[in-house]
Amino acid sequence: MTGSGDRTMHDVVVVGGGAVGLLLGCLLARRGLRAVVVERRSHAAPAGTSSRAIGIHPPGLRALAAAGVGDEVRRRAVVIRDGRVTCDGRTLGSLRFPKSGRVHSLPQREVEALLEARLAGARTVDLRRGLEVHGITDRGTHLIVHADGNDGAVDLAARYAVGADGVRSGIRSLMGAEWRPHGGRANYVMCDTRDDTGEPETALLHFEPSGVVESFPMPGGRRRWVARVRREPVDLDVAAVATVVASRTGAAFDADAASEPTAFEASQHVAYPIAAGRVALAGDAAHEISPIGGQGMNLGWSDAVHLDRELAAALAASAPVDVFGAYDRARRAAASRAVRQAAFNMRMGAPASGLPLRARNAAVRVLGLPGMRGVLARTFTMRWL
Repeated sequence: MTGSGDRTMHDVVVVGGGAVGLLLGCLLARRGLRAVVVERRSHAAPAGTSSRAIGIHPPGLRALAAAGVGDEVRRRAVVIRDGRVTCDGRTLGSLRFPKSGRVHSLPQREVEALLEARLAGARTVDLRRGLEVHGITDRGTHLIVHADGNDGAVDLAARYAVGADGVRSGIRSLMGAEWRPHGGRANYVMCDTRDDTGEPETALLHFEPSGVVESFPMPGGRRRWVARVRREPVDLDVAAVATVVASRTGAAFDADAASEPTAFEASQHVAYPIAAGRVALAGDAAHEISPIGGQGMNLGWSDAVHLDRELAAALAASAPVDVFGAYDRARRAAASRAVRQAAFNMRMGAPASGLPLRARNAAVRVLGLPGMRGVLARTFTMRWL
């Protein structure tokens, strides 16, 4: 079927209107490039929808500042100033983040709302919802991106396309990219509730024999609890998460003030290649990173910053076809570092007993020594991105 006639020659079509696609749209708009962000969902997620990602690391905050929403993110977010690791009620180590390296906590859906509002005022970039891309045709000098919407088929012409359409990326499939698994796989349950810890700016990591329990402050006096479990629960409710938290940590968990809990399996993949011809992948479409450690969303924003530079340079040089070679190499290297970091985080949080437990606790104590804290802070705030 022939698509409807949108005769605009876009510089870029961005497929996916999540956190990464919206940020890239804002960056392209800042340069005055003509682009369109297409999203298959007709409406943004409602305000009450649970959000898996909350941690904004320094590289992510710089990317949001470049997109024009950094000040508002800082205003709304909670600053995580320090962290503490415990086991069986004893402190194994603590870490205070330097001012330039602090993590900000703000749910992903709120960040997306800010980016979408910013994009709404752009002159050269549009957000088009309700369009699902099903094909890309390379015309040699440009691409035709084929999509279906409520009003029928639509064809969009563009010099480049970016797939920022998530872990189940259709653009990755259209590219024929391989989705290679990498080390690290585990199951977790998660719930948000009122913060009764008395430590509203501290990340708490309980490395318990039965598995890690992590908790992080959130805006509005809330706190997120994440617990590793041996297998995905068949029936999950708030009481079950509260029981896990209390049995391992002794911490009070207000079930009446809690959100609907979720269960997820953390797994890791990287696309090979991440870019080919005039098409590149970004965010979860390019690499699935375990959310333990909060790396995935920030890594995707760094992808967008890199793509923004590459696209601007290519368009200034009359849009060569071989623009994404350096991007592909650099982002696969960054994804590999993130995969290794996340795999380490998951190993540290695995159930342990006897000698392995004692060895893990000793390792945490060493990492918490004054001479090692700077290295640990740089690693966990993702300044290597």
